[in-house]
Amino acid sequence: MKERKKFLDINPKIWGPIFSLVVIIVIMGIIDPGFIQIEFKDGRLYGSLIDILVRATPTAIIALGMAVVIGTKGIDLSVGSVVAICGAVAAVLIVETQLPFFMVVIVSVLVGGGIGFLNGIMVSFIGIQPIIATLILMVSGRGIAQLVTGGRAVSFDSTAMDIIGSGALLAIPVRLWIMTALVLCTVLLLRKTALGLFLESVGANAKASRLLGIEARMLKVIAYIFSGMCAAVAGMILIADVSTAEINRLGLWLELDAILAVVLAGASLNGGRIYLGLTIIGALIIQTLTTIIFSSGVPVEYNLIVKACIILAVLLIQSETTKNYVSQLRTKSLENRHAE
Repeated sequence: MKERKKFLDINPKIWGPIFSLVVIIVIMGIIDPGFIQIEFKDGRLYGSLIDILVRATPTAIIALGMAVVIGTKGIDLSVGSVVAICGAVAAVLIVETQLPFFMVVIVSVLVGGGIGFLNGIMVSFIGIQPIIATLILMVSGRGIAQLVTGGRAVSFDSTAMDIIGSGALLAIPVRLWIMTALVLCTVLLLRKTALGLFLESVGANAKASRLLGIEARMLKVIAYIFSGMCAAVAGMILIADVSTAEINRLGLWLELDAILAVVLAGASLNGGRIYLGLTIIGALIIQTLTTIIFSSGVPVEYNLIVKACIILAVLLIQSETTKNYVSQLRTKSLENRHAE
């Protein structure tokens, strides 16, 4: 009984996002029973829940990298532009070169990692604040992508991309397999090695980490490299959807979704903790809300307003001022009860 009570006391942050997602799905299932129906047709699963999983994949992958960066007390506002750049690189390589598809993937991911490396260098070694360092590429990245494509939308014909965009393996969309593999590899790397502990220690107290012999600056660079590589993978998935790299819209506002997913997972923007599984849950919550808004006929603009309101609410809840105020209210309430 004590162990059960202890488990429940320690884990409200873990169950919060999961409970929120379940509640949203249950409410929608009551309002529209068809929302939770899943069908098997032509060797593939179909339904609103499957669509949510499929559409949430790029956001979840980007949020995975964002979670690592935020865990080191950083931020990466450039991921949307990295998606555009890497998507443009992949499309141009498919159209204008004879490279095998696996080489296209490697080059695109390396480009994303290279951009992350530059972000990490600016943050760790040059000393530019993370929000400013990544804002530079957020502003200029789409211009770079336009230079890569020559200012045009690049359409391509690729069987491998078609498989990523609409293919299925064992009735499950291929992109879900990609996301699952990436999540599992990240979990194994951060939870089964010392790397995750080092990254979180850097986020909690970089100065203390350096005194313990941990190379804090290089670890931050690694975090940004990983974020860039995740954005590159997401970029390839997004262009596979429509077989076109349309730079003006590719990856637009995805940095907002990624940050929101990490925050919904319970992570603090002050760093120190990396929640991988819950970050994926956060991405699913965002996509579920987006799907509900679109299906209800509400204008697209309200989608951004809802996301902004959620971010504001979560940040207010995480604020030390809010926590102190709630603690004071509890103390006064207990004092009043004792006085009675």
